[in-house]
Amino acid sequence: MGKKQRQLSAADIAAQAQLQEEVEIQRAFEAGITTLRDLISPSSLEFHSDHFRIGTKYGRTMYVYGYPRTLLTGWLSSIINMDEVLDVSMYIYPVDTAVIMKNLTKKVTQLEATMDINSEKGKVRDPELEAAITDAEDLRDQLQVGAERFFRYALYITIYADSLDELQFVQHKIENIFGQQMIFTKVASSQQEQGMNSTMPQCTDHLQIRRNMNTGAISTSFPFTSADLTQEKGILYGINMHNNGLVIFDRFSLENANMVVFAKSGAGKSFTVKLEALRSMMVGTEVLIIDPENEYQKLADAVGGTYIRLSLSSDVRINPFDLPKVVDAEDANDALRANLVTLHGLFRLMLGGGVLSPNEEADLDQALIDTYARAGITSDPLTHTAPPPTIINLYDTLLHMGGTGPGLAQRLRKYTTGTFAGIFSQQSNIDINNQMVVFNIRDLEDELRPVAMYIVLNHIWNITRANQKKRMLIVDEAWQLMKYEDSASFLFSLAKRARKYYLGLTTITQDVEDFMSSKMGRAIVNNSSMQLLLKQSSSAVDVLSDVFKLTSEERKRLASFPVGQGLFFAGQNHVHIQIVASETEESLITTNPNAKK
Repeated sequence: MGKKQRQLSAADIAAQAQLQEEVEIQRAFEAGITTLRDLISPSSLEFHSDHFRIGTKYGRTMYVYGYPRTLLTGWLSSIINMDEVLDVSMYIYPVDTAVIMKNLTKKVTQLEATMDINSEKGKVRDPELEAAITDAEDLRDQLQVGAERFFRYALYITIYADSLDELQFVQHKIENIFGQQMIFTKVASSQQEQGMNSTMPQCTDHLQIRRNMNTGAISTSFPFTSADLTQEKGILYGINMHNNGLVIFDRFSLENANMVVFAKSGAGKSFTVKLEALRSMMVGTEVLIIDPENEYQKLADAVGGTYIRLSLSSDVRINPFDLPKVVDAEDANDALRANLVTLHGLFRLMLGGGVLSPNEEADLDQALIDTYARAGITSDPLTHTAPPPTIINLYDTLLHMGGTGPGLAQRLRKYTTGTFAGIFSQQSNIDINNQMVVFNIRDLEDELRPVAMYIVLNHIWNITRANQKKRMLIVDEAWQLMKYEDSASFLFSLAKRARKYYLGLTTITQDVEDFMSSKMGRAIVNNSSMQLLLKQSSSAVDVLSDVFKLTSEERKRLASFPVGQGLFFAGQNHVHIQIVASETEESLITTNPNAKK
């Protein structure tokens, strides 16, 4: 018996040890849960009558209690798109139609009785009472045929800030936005804990402050009407700062694919355009660039592009008399005449950018026609395959004709045998059959730069008309063209006609005032479906605010945007955007000498 008792005691000891071990494991597990909860919970939580405090942050819950007779679609979007930290919760409770029909019938009866009593007493008509009867009757009819349903609707907003003063400022901001739409809010006084819980992602309505609404009214509060520029296809431009969404857009989906970029020096305009060019190439778009400051060579080398350096000492030659090799019959018949018009503008630019006299215009026109004719080229498209003439041939024609011809020839001599001879006075020897082609004009003299940009643009335009495919043409420092009427007109002509040839023109400038003061500059903006406004100087903000109808908030921020942030316009929509690039992209496109290699 004693031996058996000793065996039982040993078993009890083992069981107790096992139980003790399980208790320790459970305690350790619970301690782990407590630690995890402590990690994700705030350090403190305080509730007051009109606000609460989570750690160092202040919060306040408001609810909407009054609505106008009619709600417009998207009335909530201005709140959702606020650049403030806030939580918005909606609770929608369906109500049995039979119950509502019974209550509406009773309500209509009461309203009609009130109207009859007022009429008997000789009181003046009450428009508000008549409108209430009409609304109730209309709703009852819609409910009867099943076109509408009835709901109870609750809307709560919890705002957060770093101080009570800032919290008060955000509250007034929301009240003003809602007040403009005749929507009225209140602070959940002495119910801040319930309000905070109601806006937490728990689906629990602790406040239960609701308003009757039908299907139509409920639909106007659809919350996902925030400023959005995301498409199923396109390239990534950046982050939408309104809602942290992605700005993915295809510029060729708009009525035209033109874009203007305005920014002060160092705001990131070239970085942005290079990033767009790199990503556009990934989806098969060809990119042509006029580079006045040697900013695009690194990118061109990285993607295997063609880099053409224009200078008086280089071997590159571009003949402005080249004709496009077009296959379209209408364009072919018009090719010579169109190039003659372009050459008129070019030679006015070469001759000092001034206005020629009527006699000089007439003589120049005749000389151009005769020069082409001597090369065997007429208005007949079949003759357009002959080698084109050059400026030297035009010089000879002018020199041996009467009138103002010899005088014009002398003024052109510096481009034929003088200082600027060679680069534009011989047959073209460049090939732009590449997905990226960059024309560098940095090493040209200042006087020759506008002429070079004009001739290069015309050369690109001829290639575009001859072989139509999706292309982007980037003109950096476009203000240099806008200084002269003829070159500005030519750039506007490109912007207006680019869509027909599947070309997207990107115009970049930092001299906003000069660009926008030009009639052609404003016309180019009007013919660009996309605009990007990065950080601006104070004087430029005033100009752009008038052109783009910016709000006071946008106007204030436009002068203080950090590098890489701005306003992105596409069609009728615009968002606050942050331009983002991967490390690999940034290493290819940055011009910052301190950037990581």
